[in-house]
Amino acid sequence: MRTCRVGLVGAGGVAARHARVLAGFDDVELLGVTDVAASAAADLAAGYGCRTFVDVADLLAAGPDAVYVCVPPFAHGPVEETVVDAGVPMFVEKPVAVDLDTAERIADLVRRRGLLTAVGHHWRYLHVVRRARDLLADRPVRMVNGAWLDRVPPVPWWPRRDRSGGPVVEQAAHVLDLVRVLAGEVAEVTAYGDGAPPAAVEGADIDAVTAATLRFTSGAVGTLAAACVLTWKHRAGLEILADGLALSLAEDGLLVRDATGERYLAADPDGARVAVDRAFVDAVRGVGDDVRVPYAEALRTQRLALAVAESARTGRAVSLPTGPAALAGAGPVGDA
Repeated sequence: MRTCRVGLVGAGGVAARHARVLAGFDDVELLGVTDVAASAAADLAAGYGCRTFVDVADLLAAGPDAVYVCVPPFAHGPVEETVVDAGVPMFVEKPVAVDLDTAERIADLVRRRGLLTAVGHHWRYLHVVRRARDLLADRPVRMVNGAWLDRVPPVPWWPRRDRSGGPVVEQAAHVLDLVRVLAGEVAEVTAYGDGAPPAAVEGADIDAVTAATLRFTSGAVGTLAAACVLTWKHRAGLEILADGLALSLAEDGLLVRDATGERYLAADPDGARVAVDRAFVDAVRGVGDDVRVPYAEALRTQRLALAVAESARTGRAVSLPTGPAALAGAGPVGDA
């Protein structure tokens, strides 16, 4: 395959970002865009000189080599089912659903079809993630503290639990994904939400803040804090403690502290956003194999995020599946 013809499902901000990146690749042709908001699809398509399509079936009839599914969390499911049924490689933006049943169903369809997939956890492509893993290679993680402290994004569906999944699912999933990469699988979570939506957001029913404790299969422990009560993005990242080592990791860099002092390694978040698309396109074209988060791997992060959300809603501890069946079909945790 000399050129990868890509279709976009969704025309929002995330789709526009992927379109911008993909348009910069010499071996990619943007075939076209479909969105339930026809005007949004037309605007995005016009910016790249490509077509608009009535719906997903219409897009698939044009014969794309790959499809990007960039829809809001609540819209996942039917789109992926249609793409998987057509046997077209699929890139899905996170979170992959607002509920576990949808994510498990799509994962099973993908597995049965043997379909090439990727999910947009682009933090896996930060070179500082690999550096952190190297530093932890011979030191067991003792504690992980993750946080996503932010604002309510300016989209109407976000403050509704049944539309976004809430801050833990829609925002903090990036942090939970790296928690799994660097500290391993979580066996049990206990979480609490404040039971009050963010102030001055009409129709909101999400918790404004959530606090969770995590127990890992390794014996390590951790926490997660999520909040959407600010008017700015305050902090998103994690701190890891191992014997004689403290790491502070965020999208923009890694701070390393040990007995020799401290040093800071800057990261390139824009480069990671390019790298996640480059890896998927190369895999579709058959010239690369660096997809770090196929759908089955993203499902494991989705289970963790939804376990935190469930525990916060019910006030009860939630155990996660950690046996071979739960891990079957998952991809690599990623070498940056």
